Amino acid sequence: MMEIVIVGAGKLGYKLAETLLGQDNNITVVDIEEGPLLKVASRLDVLTVRGNGVQLQVLDGLDMTKTDLVVAVTSSDETNVTICLMAKRLGCNKVVARVRNPDYVNQIDFFKESLDIDFITNPELDTAFDISRYILRGYTAHMESFAGGKVGLFDVPMQCLPALIGKKLSELDVFDQILVAAIYRNGQVIVPSGQTKLEENDVLYLIGQRENVTSFTKGLSLIGERQTARKVMIIGGGRAGYYLANRLLTNGLQVKVIEQNEERCNYLAENLKGALIIWGDGTDLDLLQEENLSGMDALISLTGNDEENLMLALLGKQQDVGKVVAKVSRSNFVPIIEKLGIDRAVNPVLISAGEIARFIQGGQIASLSILFGGQAEVVEIIVPQNAPIIGVELIKAKIPSGLIVGAIVRNGKVFIPKGNSIIEADDRVIVFCLQDEIASLQRLFYPQKRGIWRELWAGSKGSGKSSID
Repeated sequence: MMEIVIVGAGKLGYKLAETLLGQDNNITVVDIEEGPLLKVASRLDVLTVRGNGVQLQVLDGLDMTKTDLVVAVTSSDETNVTICLMAKRLGCNKVVARVRNPDYVNQIDFFKESLDIDFITNPELDTAFDISRYILRGYTAHMESFAGGKVGLFDVPMQCLPALIGKKLSELDVFDQILVAAIYRNGQVIVPSGQTKLEENDVLYLIGQRENVTSFTKGLSLIGERQTARKVMIIGGGRAGYYLANRLLTNGLQVKVIEQNEERCNYLAENLKGALIIWGDGTDLDLLQEENLSGMDALISLTGNDEENLMLALLGKQQDVGKVVAKVSRSNFVPIIEKLGIDRAVNPVLISAGEIARFIQGGQIASLSILFGGQAEVVEIIVPQNAPIIGVELIKAKIPSGLIVGAIVRNGKVFIPKGNSIIEADDRVIVFCLQDEIASLQRLFYPQKRGIWRELWAGSKGSGKSSID
């Protein structure tokens, strides 16, 4: 069990409290406003403290010498940095700050190295990187690397595998060298069995040795039709839009940004050399037609309004835009939106929470990816010496249906486990786990009463940030 203090009870603070609480931690949430604290207290079993996180008596009263982690996610970058500095000086083990201002992006390394801030998250920058990875690839929405790049996790839509629609996994030998770890169907995650039938709109999540998965995807029927986007329209020129446009321009794409605030347009025009900046209302259908929406390879809607983003994304699909992405501020909207046929829904809070979780789960957790709007995780575990699963055939290990061991890396070699496979100490094991089965993950790999997060944290002290692709 870890002692964690979260300063800031907004959306990110709430999501972090919810996530970390589910891992058997003691959480204290601090905020200067009573309203957000009441919401947190009414829904989560956490301690709430009303106060200013930069006041010495507030942090000192929480006893930083017994605090494992302070996460500062207030609305002010400067306040977050100050809180982290004070917490460290008062004896807190590790600190995390949210820093969002683009002017500070180039100073992140300085903040971490000179100010001793262990991890810095920028939700808009993380969101831009997430979207750009999708836009810059030909066909997959997710591609994660594990075990230093030896293991790959790819997703493949069933439109690329039309001959397999309607067949059971047990009937197929095409997946001999790779494993179908999960199926995303109608907004829900399924951990398949051999009897699972593949349906037309499924998205398969494949895991295996990177070369094998790459070789498999090269033969997909639609790969020639779904090339990397070249012409991209971004609606909304806020922080995420700015970061995304800058990254796409760096990769040689043609970028058009529509922003309704004139002053912001001037800023974008000055700082995004090579992008076409349009001052106008991105929801104006006439404007979108004038700017050739139907001729775009990708449309990314990043306005501050979920409903507008949804409407624009649906319009993009209607206009046959190749890739359509919508930003949503409410995390429970993510699976709903993807049910409507929109290619990708992104939630900055979920993405940032995932980045912080990756940092916290350092040490024995080498890498972690949060998928499907938080419904599941893919975790790379370095198996500890006392793990109960060691020496037991997987078929006898009482592994629940919501958890699957996708790959094992031993002495640098990757193999896809079978029922009679046995896990050894120090193996790197890539596990796909539904959120409801986190407790099972603990039972199999970390049986100590302190809880899985405390075990991982203890292993990470002094080790720095884990290696994440």
